[in-house]
Amino acid sequence: MSATRIMKPAHRAELFARFKAANPKPVTELEYSTPFELLAAVLLSAQATDRSVNAATRKLFPVARTPQTLLALGVEGLEPYLRTIGLYRSKTKHLIQTCGLLIERHGGEVPRNREALEALPGVGRKTANVILNTAFGEPAMAVDTHIFRVANRLRLAPGKTVRQVEDGLMRAVPPDYLVDAHHWLILHGRYVCKARTPECWRCPVADLCPFKPKTPPPATGARRVQPGP
Repeated sequence: MSATRIMKPAHRAELFARFKAANPKPVTELEYSTPFELLAAVLLSAQATDRSVNAATRKLFPVARTPQTLLALGVEGLEPYLRTIGLYRSKTKHLIQTCGLLIERHGGEVPRNREALEALPGVGRKTANVILNTAFGEPAMAVDTHIFRVANRLRLAPGKTVRQVEDGLMRAVPPDYLVDAHHWLILHGRYVCKARTPECWRCPVADLCPFKPKTPPPATGARRVQPGP
């Protein structure tokens, strides 16, 4: 891929400086208090919204929030807590299997190792990256649909596959911003650089973005639906 099609280093530094100024300490929108709770929430979030996962875990975690207590519930005991989440039957089984393996192989702790994480049922590269980055502060990049879109529109790390974009971002993001970059990019894609109608008129990095055509602001008096939390 031609280097001229990739955002210049100075622009990359300016882009992340602006993201940091607007949101100095970005965090995931999934609610958790331990690495295991985060792992459980991320497993449940596949093809589901963070809001629906949080609604379920707010009821589940006060009852069972460790591999041991979740495993004790069993599939039949856990399933009722997860019925409001898409694909809840398979996710229930994966979560119970994961709890068993965490106890058997890792003393009930979430491993801080990619290979060990990806050996858990339902845990792929993206989920492992979320855990490594969010739970343990590792410079990892979990590329979801939002980050994939933003990286390509900005020409920050253009690519045709998730892995191409991930590898490109790991090279393109300035080291000082790498730990938080995942959160900035996903939030930007979720609430500003949307798939169908990006809100370019309120984008803090619009002048650095080559995406065209830019979306104009809504007409005066037009009714707008505000993005949810």
